[in-house]
Amino acid sequence: MEIAGYIAAVFIGIVLGMMGGGGSILTVPVLVYLFYVNPLTATTYSLFIVGVTSMMGGARAYAKKQVDFRSVTEFGIPSIFAIFIARHFLLPAIPEQIFSIGKIDFTKDVLLMIVFALLMLTASIFMILNADEIKEKPGESQEKNNKILYLAILGFSIGIITGLLGAGGGFLIIPALILFMKLPMKTAIGTSLVIISINSIFGFLFSLKQTPLDWQILLLFTGLSVAGIYIGGRFAEKIQGYTLKKWFGYFVLIMAIYIIIKELLLKN
Repeated sequence: MEIAGYIAAVFIGIVLGMMGGGGSILTVPVLVYLFYVNPLTATTYSLFIVGVTSMMGGARAYAKKQVDFRSVTEFGIPSIFAIFIARHFLLPAIPEQIFSIGKIDFTKDVLLMIVFALLMLTASIFMILNADEIKEKPGESQEKNNKILYLAILGFSIGIITGLLGAGGGFLIIPALILFMKLPMKTAIGTSLVIISINSIFGFLFSLKQTPLDWQILLLFTGLSVAGIYIGGRFAEKIQGYTLKKWFGYFVLIMAIYIIIKELLLKN
């Protein structure tokens, strides 16, 4: 199972490198089901893995001048504030035992996985239905609209998701950058990676005192994901990202359904 998990780590990096998001949503399920990490701990692990991996991809994009730092600032500040709230106040406020229905114990761990699965369902439907619409349009202007409020609200929302679930939120960030900031696709991907890395690293730092870490798994998984993001960056230069986004959407949909069935029907 661990071998499959490490293969998945490379795949997560490839997806992040090609699409600027999406791969991170698989990190928690891989850690929980293949490495048997507690779901709450897995969200902390995911923040480190996704943060470091996205940072490497963001550095590569910066070298190619494919990062818009205005967008990074407008997303990043509200996101960091939201992550702090989620990790220090929202997560501790969730009781360990929430309720029971028959033989199903709805615990904090189950809640995190179900919410994660619902997020995956939303992401998969969005990627499947809107993949073609996220293509960069020929001659699209890079002029920035004054959408600071919208970006701040979205940044705060993504920060809550990142803080609670350890997901980077790239599947929401990229469309917003294209629609509100009028960024080309490749710049949106590079900017998304920088935003995800900042959010995730801060989320990890906010969680250091709350979670014991297995650095052997963490560093090896992260190293393989970093290798994957460079592979994905190479593929991105040759393969149309929106095509991969649609197929990846179907994969995430299947994973989400599996998590819901496993947590609610096969837990006991």
